[in-house]
Amino acid sequence: MKKPLDVLISNNKVRALSFLGDIRGKKPLFICTIATTETAKIKGISAAGENPEITDFTPPADSELLLLGKCKCIPGVPITPDGIPTPALITMSALQLADIPVVVASGGVRIKPHIPLLELGGIPGKDISTGKAVENVDEVIQRAKIAGANFAKTTDYLVIGESIPGGTTTALGVLLSMGINAEGKVSSSLPQNPHKLKIDTVNAGLSAKGECFGSLAKDPINAISFFGDPMMPVFVGMVLGAAERVPVLMGGGTQMSSVLAILKALNPKILSNVAIGTTRWITDDPTSDLAGIVAQISDVPILAADINFSNSRFDGLKAYERGIVKEGVGAGGAAIAAMAKTEGEITKDILLKEIEKNYESLMGMK
Repeated sequence: MKKPLDVLISNNKVRALSFLGDIRGKKPLFICTIATTETAKIKGISAAGENPEITDFTPPADSELLLLGKCKCIPGVPITPDGIPTPALITMSALQLADIPVVVASGGVRIKPHIPLLELGGIPGKDISTGKAVENVDEVIQRAKIAGANFAKTTDYLVIGESIPGGTTTALGVLLSMGINAEGKVSSSLPQNPHKLKIDTVNAGLSAKGECFGSLAKDPINAISFFGDPMMPVFVGMVLGAAERVPVLMGGGTQMSSVLAILKALNPKILSNVAIGTTRWITDDPTSDLAGIVAQISDVPILAADINFSNSRFDGLKAYERGIVKEGVGAGGAAIAAMAKTEGEITKDILLKEIEKNYESLMGMK
């Protein structure tokens, strides 16, 4: 009798169960895509960092945590203004427990992490309200596609996550420009989702570029170039290259819907080998609607790691239950992969204990 996995299904149960069956007991490779965008520095957009300028350090610090078990580019770990730790803590704990290898791929960061890094020719993104968000999109996609195709030869499946503060706002920009009704539906790392600030930012960009809702429905490259972020070309290229050969679990929240829309426009066939892996905090979030956005694009499975911090010993972790942070750095995808690789030996309770152990160590607690 197979052990059940602590994974919830919120879309297309038949394909979701099939996908889980395909990856169960198999060996994944985890790829963390990192990038920065000036959009994250708009006050009130992101919880990633104690102040907006710190957001440049969040992706490199997250990636260092995954590979080194500690951060080198900053003291301590990335935290929200309220002292809540990065979701990379969840990702790191899951990957360590299940002994899953990690590659970090950069789409463009201002601060270089102190780790081996796959550079794909991107540069940090600009504020999307200018309508000039990302340079070099097509070339980065092609480079990432080559990387994804080669990684697919080394492993049973890929789990791809991201770290980019401000990413739900750029996701909204791409979705709206491509004709996907996502207003008021993208998630936030903040408990009070700043929907008005996000839509105002996107509308400023649309106006600056002379575009409107749906005007780029068949032009995903320009959708990213005008209103996206530099994580997107890397993520999209990786999936394009890998999903023709192996399953790909896209680890993230509502940002994954923008990646999905781009993938559908570029190569809809590969979506049959793709699923979204997120956390329960995203699928339960009353301030966003991942399933509602995805339903407009493609009937791909949405899996959610049934992680629960209600009974944690630490207030910093319990805060996740109040809607702070929710997802990031592929936390949900990594947790699902850890459970699947060990065929249910790693449970949500075992994962919580590992997260608490690492939290205690990293936060310098006794």
